[in-house]
Amino acid sequence: MSKKIVILAKYASSKREGFETRTFTLARKFAQKGYKVDLFTSDSNHLASKFPNFNKTINEEEIEGIRVFWIKTLKYKKTNSTKRVLSWFDFEIKFFLLCRKRISSPDIIIATSLSPFSIINGIFLKRKFKKAKLYSEIRDIWPLTLTEEGGYSKYHPFAIFLGVIEKLGYKNSDMVVGTMPNLTEHVYNITRDKSIPVHCIPFGADISDYYIDYKLFQKDKNLSKIQKKLKGKFTIGYAGSIGLSNGLDCLIRVIKKIENPKINFVFLGDGGLRKKYQEELKDCSNVYFTGKVKREKVKYYLNLFDVLYFSALPSKVWDYGWSLNKMIDYMMAGKPVLAAYDGHKSMINEANCGFFIQSNNEYQLKMKIEDLAQRETHELSEIGKKGTKWIINNRKWDTIAENYINLF
Repeated sequence: MSKKIVILAKYASSKREGFETRTFTLARKFAQKGYKVDLFTSDSNHLASKFPNFNKTINEEEIEGIRVFWIKTLKYKKTNSTKRVLSWFDFEIKFFLLCRKRISSPDIIIATSLSPFSIINGIFLKRKFKKAKLYSEIRDIWPLTLTEEGGYSKYHPFAIFLGVIEKLGYKNSDMVVGTMPNLTEHVYNITRDKSIPVHCIPFGADISDYYIDYKLFQKDKNLSKIQKKLKGKFTIGYAGSIGLSNGLDCLIRVIKKIENPKINFVFLGDGGLRKKYQEELKDCSNVYFTGKVKREKVKYYLNLFDVLYFSALPSKVWDYGWSLNKMIDYMMAGKPVLAAYDGHKSMINEANCGFFIQSNNEYQLKMKIEDLAQRETHELSEIGKKGTKWIINNRKWDTIAENYINLF
């Protein structure tokens, strides 16, 4: 008889909704392996935008072998708003009141953050179904993210409340599964209990998503325009949000000091600091801001650059490592990665496909950019190819799903 998996995940969507999340991909892989999968999720999700107009509070359908329960939930626009937190509560309360009776005899319960409160419903289910195993899945560490990057004091009532939920979740789970490689250290710091099993199941990659269609490439006017501007020049590319937590101030200062006109910089994306940076660099003819780019087109832009740049502000969150879609995109582009980052190192050093430097160190950053600009194209290409090879060998979704299943 097939084992049954119940997944609680407020933020889960398929390609139909505009963006397939990690949770949905894994649920699909579990179903393909013969598991019966019930996924409880929300129609309020800032990562996707093409949700059907649901009339009922709970809407059930089957998508790619998964029984999906969409919970109609409070909508919000800003990710750092009170409304987003209220949307978390709305999801959890409606699940508790309306969805628990739809669940029968699960073997495995996966409560995934965000919402950080899903673990409470997971604990209730575990107590109801004594034979079921509860997996607490951590993608964002709360309240650490709130206090380190949200500006909250660790003594703020909401931070204290989240801390209680976090500790309760770790102690009542049969296993903690995180996307970050050094989560074991954090769980021990919180619980002082070395007996809690902690495993890393990182983000994966669908290799077919990275195929470059050169006919489409040639038809895109914006791509062609950027390509012409960058021809014969060495280009550092950045892709992602352009905000405070992305730690781009150091790069902006270094750009002003770069005197070589053949070193160019392209910022791919949008965010709260884009206009400020554009104004600061308005006299620099070697800098381009593209604005927001559709995800499916990002790979084409990355293909134009020589080196890809990542940075993050120093934060205790990074002490436990990363598992970033951005890093997978970078490495699959076959380009060397330059990371200004002080946290737990992985991926780049494992693949030997790039370079780590100290964050907020203008001297190191300027020297490394000028060093890379002097290197032969084939040398940079060989470094970048190592990243692609590493992702293919280690991060295919089939591999990630199989590693997860081995924990059941």
